[in-house]
Amino acid sequence: MKDEIKGKVDELKGKMTGDKSEEMKGKAEQTGDKLRRDARDVKEDLTNGSDADRERERESEDVSGKRSW
Repeated sequence: MKDEIKGKVDELKGKMTGDKSEEMKGKAEQTGDKLRRDARDVKEDLTNGSDADRERERESEDVSGKRSW
């Protein structure tokens, strides 16, 4: 989040001074921060998904072990 804010500040500073390289640097920092956050979210989703799969497997084992016939 801090890189996104820093990037926005750099972008605005570049726009105000007419410095295109500073403006592009700010946009790149913002994009980099967004990519890092997206990658972290995907990693968390994959981790949570595998936990849910393991839980479902445990529940199915419990049900098959409780047959009374």
